[in-house]
Amino acid sequence: MSTLVIVESPTKARTIRNYLPSEYLVEASMGHVRDLPQSAKEIPEAVKAEKWAQLGVNINADFEPLYVIPKDKKKVVSQLKEALKGASELILATDEDREGESISWHLYQLLKPKVPTKRMVFHEITQDAIKKALDNCRNIDEKLVRAQETRRILDRLVGYTLSPLLWKKIARGLSAGRVQSVAVRLLVNKERERRAFRQGSYWDLKAILTPARDKEKPTFTAQLVTLAGTKLATGSDFDPATGKIAAGKKVLLLDEDGAKELQERLGDKTWLVKNVEERPVTRKPAAPFTTSTLQQEANRKLRLSARDTMRTAQNLYEQGYITYMRTDSVHLSEQAIAAARDCVEKLYGKQYLSPKPRKYTTKSKGAQEAHEAIRPAGSSFRTPQETGLSGRELQLYDLIWKRTVACQMADSKQTQITMQLQVEDAGFRSSGKRIDFPGFLRAYVEGSDDPEAALEDKEVILPNLKVGDNPGCKALDAISHETQPPARYTEATLVKTLESEGIGRPSTYASIIGTIIDKGYAQLTNNALVPSFTAFAVTNLLEKHFPDVVDPSFTSKMEQTLDDISTGEAAWLPYLQDFYLGEEGLETLVKEQEDQIDANNAKTIELENLEAKVRIGKYGAYLEKENGEDVVTVSIPQDLTPADLDPEKVEVLLRQKTEGPDKLGIHPELGEAIYAKIGPYGPYVQLGDKTDENPKPKQASLPKGVKLEDATLEMAVGLLSLPRTLGNHPESGATIQANIGRFGPYVVHNSKEKKDYRSLKAGDDVLTVTLERALELLATPKKGRGSSKSKTALKELGSHPDDEEAVNIYDGPYGPYIKHNKTNVSIPEGKSVEDITLEIALELLASKTSTKKSKSKSSKSSSKSKSSSSKSSTKSSKSSGSTTKKSSSKKASLN
Repeated sequence: MSTLVIVESPTKARTIRNYLPSEYLVEASMGHVRDLPQSAKEIPEAVKAEKWAQLGVNINADFEPLYVIPKDKKKVVSQLKEALKGASELILATDEDREGESISWHLYQLLKPKVPTKRMVFHEITQDAIKKALDNCRNIDEKLVRAQETRRILDRLVGYTLSPLLWKKIARGLSAGRVQSVAVRLLVNKERERRAFRQGSYWDLKAILTPARDKEKPTFTAQLVTLAGTKLATGSDFDPATGKIAAGKKVLLLDEDGAKELQERLGDKTWLVKNVEERPVTRKPAAPFTTSTLQQEANRKLRLSARDTMRTAQNLYEQGYITYMRTDSVHLSEQAIAAARDCVEKLYGKQYLSPKPRKYTTKSKGAQEAHEAIRPAGSSFRTPQETGLSGRELQLYDLIWKRTVACQMADSKQTQITMQLQVEDAGFRSSGKRIDFPGFLRAYVEGSDDPEAALEDKEVILPNLKVGDNPGCKALDAISHETQPPARYTEATLVKTLESEGIGRPSTYASIIGTIIDKGYAQLTNNALVPSFTAFAVTNLLEKHFPDVVDPSFTSKMEQTLDDISTGEAAWLPYLQDFYLGEEGLETLVKEQEDQIDANNAKTIELENLEAKVRIGKYGAYLEKENGEDVVTVSIPQDLTPADLDPEKVEVLLRQKTEGPDKLGIHPELGEAIYAKIGPYGPYVQLGDKTDENPKPKQASLPKGVKLEDATLEMAVGLLSLPRTLGNHPESGATIQANIGRFGPYVVHNSKEKKDYRSLKAGDDVLTVTLERALELLATPKKGRGSSKSKTALKELGSHPDDEEAVNIYDGPYGPYIKHNKTNVSIPEGKSVEDITLEIALELLASKTSTKKSKSKSSKSSSKSKSSSSKSSTKSSKSSGSTTKKSSSKKASLN
């Protein structure tokens, strides 16, 4: 008889098999095997008529959840039951957090084992860790299960109670969430700050100096900081609401005329070193990674989304490369500290070791379990080069390895140098930095959320000048500055804010940010999360009628209560009853507020300084303004953000709708009018009028950064002549063209095999780029859009038997996928790149091809198919669907 071990994924199963005796059978549950119903089809016939069934929680029966087995998990459950028949023992080895504990509990309830059952937990998948875990099995932790279940019920109550309200009052497909709605409000509030921002401008002087009058010596720079003893105004002195110097600031605002007059006056005067100050600074390494800090740093340094970071970390964990990636703890075991210090000594030398082992403690009160920080797995750390990893997995492992090793390295010793200089009545300052001992900076430099911040490992050398010395001035420039609006959230800064406010849990941030983007509440533009007008409408409604739902402090207290439930300090049922059914409970509030919410007002966003109203329609946001007895409406271009919608842009959009597009002139060769217009994707030019004879007149987008009012006839003629043929490729003989696409200007090599594209760089002009420059761009390795990696196959599976063409696996923006010619198919959930063989890939590709063919059948056969499918589905739902009475099953315990 064998021992059946159940884990979540095939990758994890395969890794664990390497460390277990042959009599152990390891199977995967493919994640959760039961959940609340996701659609009406999943609701069992026995309870379909009940009012609470759509909610999936019977609020009148002590909030009993309705658990069902999803259709795609029925086969998995059957296979696990079959495997259990031949086992003498069952070990539930799912992850050691609340979610993993819940999966084990659900497996226990479904499988109803009659053999001894144990719960095995481990923090990393190594020989020693698995052996230790086998020797220290325990029972399922009922408190953790209850905490996860309460959290799941609470999220369902919020989402399924408020979302239908948003459908009725604003638009179908919207959703609300306990943490999601707070996160969306943070984005909206930042955009409101940007709308309220007023730009200020100021000038100063920048000097390029040499240590002596000899202008051939190495130079250094100095900035004007005072004039006649008064501090010069900088960006921090401005009031962002007025664009003026803030009240009470005693500073001198230098304008252009004043700056240039001062530049001329000081040009040939003598410079004097007034003071040189050196200050020693000690920098300590950052703590090892938690889930939150890993997401932040991977976003800053690798430009990975939180979702991609967690997906990649999951793969690394399941393959045995890193410890468990869902943790709030910065603690390192003695084994990990020893391994890190061994790496430091071998790779950098003893002088780079911290004198004593560094031990980090978790300050967060909400830390879930006694996990370690995220670190390389094992009692000795493999260097990134020793792992054999590639792509994102290598990048992320490298980041984790460096951060872990660096935390046991010596402090960085630096000297900050400040030099004060005087020329007549103007005071200048020059700042430098000398790294006396790099310490941990040899291995790792933490990223910054400020793109202008200097990296810690960069020296800024100043010459060895003393008080009284007279440096020479090589150049003195007047520099213009403009204050900048508050920066939008990136994924890194949003994660940081959510964690600091105690909102949600870091392990859920990836899915929350993903949902915000998927639902259209925000779009990711240049790594910034830009909220949509829909996000404004939803936030306005929730703030007005359900303020607690989007209140960070309320949500943070809720999170603390959920943590207290996991430790037994709070009772789950009274909390749910009060939250949902109390006098000010959510159900009560929704019933009271629903009739008071006017759908027309809910869809309307009134922004300050705009005469027109912004409204949410079926096809997106649009402007609406009364024009006499008529009402003028016009769609808002998708790339026009709420912060950038000003009166001038509104006027242009409305004028083009009422008066027609702006006419730039007549095409010199074709004799047709050329118009400048604004469309859903931004400004563009159009050749000729749209008529029955010419239903699709030629159009061309304006280059990025070019405003509609800056478009000229000459520019329009050039854009409408695109694509430009630049010449022929010297090797293939195929044409090379320049053009503008949705993602900007590019050049393309039209070879017989395939079209090879490259984006133009800053400084390149699509209307003037030459063949030589195009060849230079085409010679550079191709990069994937939005990432720094080339399109190299993650895994080459072999040749397709039908045409001998390659079947490979690539890494895409939504995860790894299989590609054969023009057919792409995603890797199924729960499967990893390593699990996919050529045979599996061929089956998936055939299924995708079959699906495509079936879609092209006649509407008649399609209708018959749908009817047949409906009958089959109905029959299936009658025979399946699983519910569990919690009052009795919760009492079950493991032997």
